[in-house]
Amino acid sequence: MHTVWKGSIRFGLVNIPVKLHTATEDKDISFRNLHEKCHTPIKYEKICPNCDVKVSKEEIVKGYEYAKGKFIVIEEDELKNLEKEMEEKAVEILDFVKITDIDPIYFKRSYFLSPNEGGVKPYILLRKAMEESKKVGIAKITIRAKEQLAILRVYQNTLIMETIFYPDEVKKATDVPNVPTTEQISKKELDTAILLIDQLTSKFQPEKYKDEYREAILNYIERKRIGKETVTPTPKREAIHSDVTDLMAALQASIDRTGSKKDQTVSKKGRKTTKEKRKA
Repeated sequence: MHTVWKGSIRFGLVNIPVKLHTATEDKDISFRNLHEKCHTPIKYEKICPNCDVKVSKEEIVKGYEYAKGKFIVIEEDELKNLEKEMEEKAVEILDFVKITDIDPIYFKRSYFLSPNEGGVKPYILLRKAMEESKKVGIAKITIRAKEQLAILRVYQNTLIMETIFYPDEVKKATDVPNVPTTEQISKKELDTAILLIDQLTSKFQPEKYKDEYREAILNYIERKRIGKETVTPTPKREAIHSDVTDLMAALQASIDRTGSKKDQTVSKKGRKTTKEKRKA
């Protein structure tokens, strides 16, 4: 499993060297955009709308727009120095809370934690302590130049880290428009709805849920492949090199010139001189 981060978790005076691994993956089906005429993948070039020219990677800098049309340029070296300062810090557990105290709206992404060299015993200690106390840890970690708020918990005998949103990143439910506040339902309607919920209630078994749309697309693609309904990009027509063009022009000019001289020679042979005419 690929390691995305190495560091340590600080649990009081206990230091746990760990490795971070992604725990989930997005399996959405992605499509390439092709040119309908030749089925070649479309390139997306970076164009400066002001200069109307294509911009290379070396010509691009990062800028923070602090006001409309006004920017502060941040150099790559400056960002790297800030990232280094933050990433060198250990992941320190700030608090322990009950998992039920955290609303699922805060959850962002999951990572598995494995012990690094010398971290096996403290890893087991933290895992066992959280299992016994039924608590999860609140911690901070810097990943990909962003400081993340996270929780540490036990999942199938493995420590897992869930990055969560900061409170100011979660929008207020009170800002959602047209949410009804007054109850306009009868007791009978409510009882019927609750009865339906009871009938559909079961133990959560994630393996029984499947992405039927994704499976349908994959099956459709496979049928097209078996039926040989495939396309390949039309080979790019190689441009004739300027030297070759010049050579062809020179050869054609030579042919034209040779032909012209030949015609002149034949013409001269067909004409008699004045002296020849007098003799005749």
